[in-house]
Amino acid sequence: MKIKWLGHSCFIIEGNDKTIIDPYITGNPVCPESVESIDVDIIAVTHAHGDHFGDTIKIGKERRAKLVAIYEIVEYASKHGIEGEAINMGGGVRIGNTEIIMVPAFHSSGFTSADFKFCGAAPAGLIIKSGKTVYHAGDTSLFSDMKLIGELYKPDVALLPIGGRYTMDARRAAMAAEWINAKITIPMHYNTWDVIKQDANEFKKMAEERGANVVILNPGEEIEI
Repeated sequence: MKIKWLGHSCFIIEGNDKTIIDPYITGNPVCPESVESIDVDIIAVTHAHGDHFGDTIKIGKERRAKLVAIYEIVEYASKHGIEGEAINMGGGVRIGNTEIIMVPAFHSSGFTSADFKFCGAAPAGLIIKSGKTVYHAGDTSLFSDMKLIGELYKPDVALLPIGGRYTMDARRAAMAAEWINAKITIPMHYNTWDVIKQDANEFKKMAEERGANVVILNPGEEIEI
């Protein structure tokens, strides 16, 4: 499996299939790629905020990628001609040779548009099983059921927000890394803007003091596991 970080919370996971998570590319000040360069089979979205839903509609139309997200997001996207599979907390779906399971996150979610008024959709984390198992925590605070997520799914990789302000910060994310106990932890959702500025090396130090193995990626870099 290859995991490529495109900045913020956007990753491309190339396992049994090719999945993009939270495709915030257009307008992302740290993303090194254009939306035209993205070619994937699956789009997985954790929640409806614009810096996560991002280019879902454009990628879905141009690449005929299938969307996997909570029911309300899939319903919204279907009005724009996007084919999707709706899931909800604790449930999941198999697309091709990839299984995606939805787990809780503690955040907010929802968006407005002229054609859909208000779409309220709970935020989520996602378990991506595609040869290896990846836990994308979405936007979230620290919560104790992360221990259960680690126990149930035994992720090879955990993708954790560390930016603070809108999510847990580096210190709390270090605790999350210990609880989840993935083989590799990769920080995300930081340094996109000044309000979520964090020192990833400080996170790495704190998490590794708790027994985690942290890999820091720069936007555009990838790791193979």
